[in-house]
Amino acid sequence: MRVIAGSARGRQLLAPKNHRVRPTADRVKEALFSILVSRLGDFSGMRVLDVFAGTGNLGIEALSRGAESALFIDSHRESAELIRKNLEATRLTDRAKVVVQDAAAAVRWLSRGEPAFHLVFLDPPYAEGHTQRLLELLSTSPFIDAGTTVVAEFSAKEDVPTRFGRLVESERRVYGDTALSFLTLSDRGEPCP
Repeated sequence: MRVIAGSARGRQLLAPKNHRVRPTADRVKEALFSILVSRLGDFSGMRVLDVFAGTGNLGIEALSRGAESALFIDSHRESAELIRKNLEATRLTDRAKVVVQDAAAAVRWLSRGEPAFHLVFLDPPYAEGHTQRLLELLSTSPFIDAGTTVVAEFSAKEDVPTRFGRLVESERRVYGDTALSFLTLSDRGEPCP
């Protein structure tokens, strides 16, 4: 696992020794960031939220590419320590904050006054129902606005809807057993299917 582009390009990131964390594979990460670059262009000035951050792989890639700041959320202290070590190794600590908290509780906490994020990564454990629950929460969060892109990563075998209130999938890509869903706010609020 390595940083693909930007100031920390080529740096290896630490991965956990156990299988509790499943980092995004380099091939999927390359495809994801290629899509994001074509959609969003430059990452400079972006505020990034990385939920179920694990190793910090996705948020660190965004920081390396020029994102202004990144907030990493993970409920496990071991993961938080791993993220901190990876931030130190990539010299990106000064633009990052790591919070040890349950994802749903963190989203509710952030909803109390956090300004909008430009990019949100959601990479929960596969097939545990977290993806749908968190997307429903995010769809009503004040820190998601018309300029926010949400990227959810989940098992291609999971039946994840394409709409969560006003949060609507614009594109889904499948890479082996991994699906990537790109969601933005729509003007039309409709219930989840």
